[in-house]
This record gives sequence, C-alpha cells and structure tokens, in this order.
Amino acid sequence: MAYKALDSIRRSDIEGLGIPAELAEGLHERLTEIVRTYGPATPDTWRNISKRLLTPDLPFSFHQMMYYGCYRDYGSDPPAWIPDPENAILTNIGQLLERRGKEFLGSKYKDPMSSFSDFQEFSVSNPEVYWKALLDEMSISFSVAPRCILCESPFGESHSSYPGGQWLPGAFVNPARNCLSLNCKRGLDDMVVIWRDEGDDDLPLHRMTLREFCAEVWLVAHAIKTLGLDKGSAIAIDMPMDVNSVVIYLAIVLAGYLVVSIADSFAAVEISTRLKISEAKAIFTQDFIIRGDKSLPLYSRIVEAQSPMAIVIPSRGSSFSMRLRDGDISWHDFLGRVEDLREREFAAVEQSVEAFTNILFSSGTTGEPKAIPWTNATPFKAAADAWCHMDIHKGDIVAWPTNLGWMMGPWLIYASLLNGASMALYNGSPLGSGFAKFVQDAKVTMLGVIPSIVRAWKSTNCTAGCDWSAIRCFGSTGEASNVDEYLWLMGRANYKPVIEICGGTEIGGGFISGSLLQAQSLAAFSTPAMGCRLFILGNNGYPIPENVPGIGELALYPLMFGASNTLLNADHHDVYFKGMPFWKGRVLRRHGDVFERTSRGYYHAHGRADDTMNLGGIKSAPTTIPMDLGR
Repeated sequence: MAYKALDSIRRSDIEGLGIPAELAEGLHERLTEIVRTYGPATPDTWRNISKRLLTPDLPFSFHQMMYYGCYRDYGSDPPAWIPDPENAILTNIGQLLERRGKEFLGSKYKDPMSSFSDFQEFSVSNPEVYWKALLDEMSISFSVAPRCILCESPFGESHSSYPGGQWLPGAFVNPARNCLSLNCKRGLDDMVVIWRDEGDDDLPLHRMTLREFCAEVWLVAHAIKTLGLDKGSAIAIDMPMDVNSVVIYLAIVLAGYLVVSIADSFAAVEISTRLKISEAKAIFTQDFIIRGDKSLPLYSRIVEAQSPMAIVIPSRGSSFSMRLRDGDISWHDFLGRVEDLREREFAAVEQSVEAFTNILFSSGTTGEPKAIPWTNATPFKAAADAWCHMDIHKGDIVAWPTNLGWMMGPWLIYASLLNGASMALYNGSPLGSGFAKFVQDAKVTMLGVIPSIVRAWKSTNCTAGCDWSAIRCFGSTGEASNVDEYLWLMGRANYKPVIEICGGTEIGGGFISGSLLQAQSLAAFSTPAMGCRLFILGNNGYPIPENVPGIGELALYPLMFGASNTLLNADHHDVYFKGMPFWKGRVLRRHGDVFERTSRGYYHAHGRADDTMNLGGIKSAPTTIPMDLGR
C-alpha cells in the first residue's frame, strides 16, 4: 500500500480512517505543527508524532499512516524509537559509563550514547575488566573467589576443553543463593514474585516478598534432601511456569542438585527421551494443566514416560482425584516431611563454577534433542544480558510468557532476581484479555514476547482498554518478527522500544540484541550483545570485513562468558567448531543462522543456514523456523 507523505495528508484522509471529524481536525492541526517544526520525513518527526500524537485508542490504520508516511522515502531500517540522552544516562550502562567511561575508554569517551559502540568493542577486547565490572554491578558473590576472570587458551588451539578460555577458574558459587541474597538492590520486604491464575482476572494479585520467598525455597530444599539422592543428582521439572515451579527450580539449585528442564507441552515419548538422556532420579510435576475450562492431563504423561519417582503437585490447590504410582509422593506429603524446618535457612551447597546446574534441550526438530548443560556461570550471562540490553534493575517488574522447559524460563528467573527486580507470572494462556489485564494490574515494566503471541494479540485486539503505560521496554525473541506487528505492539505502550535478542540455549542468552542507548529499528538488531563478537561468513567460508554490509552464515568468537563447552549426547567440538575458520588464531564458533548486516549498521535474521529443517515430518523453509532462544 502506498502511503502519502505527511505534508500531503489532509483532514479528510484522517476522517477516512473512521476517526470523528472533530478529533480528526485536532490530529491534523498537531500533525501540521510537527511537520512545520521538524519537516515531513525525519526521525525527529516520527519521534514527536509517536510521543505527542499517537495513542493506543486511535485506529492502528492511523498509526500506519503516520509511520509509513514519515519514512516512505527513507530506505531500510528507519528508527521506530530514538533514545533520549537524559534517559540514556539513567540506564544501567549509562550510569556505569558516567562513572567509569574515561577509565574504560580513555579520551574516546564522550557520553553513554555516543560511546556505546566503543564500549561494546571494549567488552570483547578487554573481557577481564568488563566481566569483573558486570559481576560487581550485579552484586554477585562467590564463596571462593576466582583466581582471575579469564584464563585464555593458547592461540591456534581448536580442540580445547575450554573454547577460547576458562572463565572464573577456581571459583565456587551458588546462583540460587545469589538470587535470594540481601544486597543493596533489595530488602526482605521487597516483592520478588507477583502472579495471577487465569480466570481470577478480577481478583487481587498474589504477591510474595523476599522474606516469604526465601522461606518457601528453603523448605523445598530441605524436603529435597530427604529424598536421599546422591550429590549432584539430576532432578527434572515438567510443569507450568508458576510460583511453585520457580520455587522448586531454585530449591534444586540451592541444594546442589541439577535441574532437568522439560516443557509441559511434550508428549510422553519426548519426556521419556529427555529423562533418559539426563539420567534424572526424580521429577516434579502436576496432576493437570488448567487452561480456561479445560484440564489437560500431565501426570499421566509422566507415568506413560516411565519416569523416576515423581513429586506431584495438585493444580491450583485442588485435592488429587487420581491414585499415584507406588513410590510417587504428593506435594502435601513431600512438604510435610520437613514442616518442623519451615523458615529455617537452608545452607546453600557451593560448587565449582564449572559444575552443571541445569540441563536444557534444543528443540529436537532435526533429530534427537541436544542435551545442553548450563554451568554455574551461565546464569550470570543471562542476568548480564538483561542488565545491559533490557536495563533490568531494582523496581522493575518483568513478565515473559514461557516455560522452564525452554531457556527463557531459567533466563527469566535469573534476569529478574539477580538484578533485584520482580517476576510477574501468569498461570494461564498469554493469548487473551486475561493476560493483557494482568500486565496492566501488575504494572509490568519489561514485557517479553515472541512474534506469534503479538500476532494473536493484534488479530483479536485483546489488549484494547488496557493501560500498559508502565512498560519501559519490550523484549522479543524466538522467531523472526514482523514490522507491522511490532509497530502495533509499540503503540500499545505509547511507543516504548522493542529490544530484539537472538541467541541460543547453548549460550545462555543472546549474541545479538538491541540497546536503550541506540535507535531501534523494527524487526532488526542494533548491536552484537555485550561481550560477544560476531562474524558474517562470505561465500568463501571466511569472515567478511567487520562493519561491512553483507549476508551469510553467522559465526561467533569463541570467548563467550557462560557459553557451553560440552554436550551430554553429542561431540561439542564437532557440533560447534569442526570445519570452522580461524580469526586471529581463534577457531570461530558455529551457530547456524543466516544474518544480514545492512548499510545502516543494523542486523536482520534470515533463518537457519540449512535449506530446510524437518518439523514433525514437514519440510519448512528457514524463515519459518523459530530460533532456540525464547521457546
């Protein structure tokens, strides 16, 4: 559709969108004033239109008329959101750079916005200084401090156990203890979890303070110890992501065991595969999953999968209507074992930073799923991405519809709690008006999405009438996004930015993202993630020059904090490094996505490098395949 230039739009054009004449006249007057001041087609024009003219209750067709009219001749990557210098200084990175920018960058440092790209380069060229600063900013504490931040591997080595180098050698730590710790970011009476069950949309929200949350985690950790499992045993979780599953997740980690993440949507055969690969010794699950007026069996799938001992939680506090297998335990009886220990602190089991804390799985769309272990360092990569790119800090309320079976579940826990923020959990479908109202009532400040959810919201207009003005930014991952749908999304929150992030389970977060210190274009990434260096491989299989436009398979510099260095059921070197080119003495890491770097410095994802992938026997083009991160 061809859109008129803004200086050609008449009041009748606005009325033609169904806007009443009096309102159309007022809108046209304000549009004329903005165009007179900033011109008809500049980024400043759009910034003022989005802040001063557009509101969520106006027809989306008017938003489209303004955006596409402003940028009709702009070319690729028009900025949909432009940072304000005063607000940029108040971000986490802005504050860090104001204090230490000259120390990090010397005379090159000007201000947080102008110097952001230089700081990103600093984060990869000076990893020891950068990661020491980040761990300090997040108040991460170790029971045994690392000997150093990074012990680099010899150059030219391609088969090292530590691709690129060993992070935090000698350190002992417990990520769950750090999630529960008192520090400058929070006190015992601060809220850490806010939640609501689907169907209770008009009831008050449930809230839990850090004091209450710690007591719940400690109690479950004490109860886990009564199971008599060997140290470091794997314990699976297969249930919706609600307050119970979050408590269980942290209790397993606090007690020194290994979480096995299994999505609650899986069939019995998929559950069985993951239990066998991980050698899980127990599993936490639920009798049913409640969605609307439907009760979807879950425990029966666990039984069919021939799981080990199951601890079974009744859905929404209901009593059991089924008989448990011999050896399985009800949630009530499980907690009853340690009722006398309620509110008694559990002493965290501190382990080597290289010890496994979570086994997650790739989607398995091309065969047996890869079993990817997260070490005790990986949670800090997840939290660092949130700190740097989504600016999560004390006072934020973070919601991201996901599941512990996909990496964004654990990511949400660590991104929120390690940064002093609160998690907002909706126990139900995120596709309807109930979730939209929850975002309003919880006053969510960072809302994570995947494009298919946004598509559903837009098609049903289920957010209509909801006040999302508390949102400071959106996060998006999991699939290739759509410009029009994300223009609509921004408009629901008075044009707050969408921070795209792409990465993988084996990375623990993102390798490419957006930033609140850079202009953001829709369906595009503005920067490599902090601490990551990207390469686009040319037709000859070698990197094209950095910062030169081009398209090709993306490769990663191997020095990435928190990234995997082993797989449980495949050869890590063969999967990620075999046959990859070297750059300055380091073998590059394969990721498998095709990326384009544009002339304006943005990045676009073009799906997997494979021509097709097999999804349940159906061949799909790469642009339709969701990436691991955000599932």
